[in-house]
Amino acid sequence: MAVKIRLARRGRKKAAQFDIVVADSRSPRDGRFIEKIGTYNPQTNPATINFDGDKAFDWIMKGAQPTDTVRAMLSYRGVLYRKHLQLGVIKGAISQDVADQRFTEWKEQKDAKIEGKRTSLGTAKEEARQQRLAAETKVNAARAEAQRAKQAALEAANAPAAPAAEGETTDAEASADTTEEAGA
Repeated sequence: MAVKIRLARRGRKKAAQFDIVVADSRSPRDGRFIEKIGTYNPQTNPATINFDGDKAFDWIMKGAQPTDTVRAMLSYRGVLYRKHLQLGVIKGAISQDVADQRFTEWKEQKDAKIEGKRTSLGTAKEEARQQRLAAETKVNAARAEAQRAKQAALEAANAPAAPAAEGETTDAEASADTTEEAGA
């Protein structure tokens, strides 16, 4: 029986989530499986990959063939590197202690890299939010200033005429003076 490690789809339309399963290669994609070893959610950034690394390693060592997508996930999480090191131990090229040490060093570096990506995405998202907020504040201030200018112009147009300075007569006063002089 040919055993594959592959994805089984679940979730609603356009919101797929996957189970990482060990199944007979002849069974349908979402059908019968031997063992579920984890989950994969491509909707998050970075994608969420949760699986039991020890079970995956055991199945890989027994000869289970991963699909291309699952192979990438196993490589990303270090299962294939662990298999590589274990084959070296079996052949006698390195000892088990050295293999374990190399794997833990690699795992620490990989975890640091993943955490760095998460924090950089978080800070980039926060910076973008701050920039949008600053731009919105600037637009709101410009809009409020334009509204104040428009209101001031409207008030100036509706305000009663201010008394004229001494020696100057307005048009209404001049016409009233001329009618008084004509009538007298």
